Amino acid sequence: SYAQYIIIGICMFEFFSQSLLGGAKSITSNSKLVQSLGFPRILLPISIVIEETMKMIPVIALMFIILLVFGEPLAWSWLLIFPLVAVMAVFNLGCALIAARLSVWARDVQLLIPIMNRVLLYATGIFFDVDGALADHPVILGIVQFIPTYGFVAVARDVLLGSYSAPLIAWILIPVWTLVTIVFGVIFFWRAEARYGVVE
Repeated sequence: SYAQYIIIGICMFEFFSQSLLGGAKSITSNSKLVQSLGFPRILLPISIVIEETMKMIPVIALMFIILLVFGEPLAWSWLLIFPLVAVMAVFNLGCALIAARLSVWARDVQLLIPIMNRVLLYATGIFFDVDGALADHPVILGIVQFIPTYGFVAVARDVLLGSYSAPLIAWILIPVWTLVTIVFGVIFFWRAEARYGVVE
């Protein structure tokens, strides 16, 4: 089940990383449009996240096929991946809104995001069982389990793999992180709405 374990992790993490990176560039890469037309700028990062969410539909279908090919039994729990992706899209939007505003302030933020994503890639445990690896270090494991991407990836593996169970904290923190991130992201982005028209 190692191959399925990695594939699920990569697909879910890429959904987050591409949404974040695209959101960070959504205002600065459309500077002429932002300067020439009056429209809610929040539509730009929203469109990025919607696009990435639509891309997840064939990805999910491919994951289902791969799981079946590798002998994973079909289960009703697989259907839970759809609401999970929907919730993750809301979380991604909150992150994209924060990154979009920060990128207007400092373009270097766009250079830091790939580095941050690389750190999160390993901290989330995409390529190894982070729970088993850190079982003897509960404090560090607790910190890792508090990372939002860990929660989404762990729950995705839980609903798709019969041999994996996500810790309860992952299920609890997903809605909490999503609510906090989208509320803060919308407010944080909206408070600078008037400044986006003068982006260079």
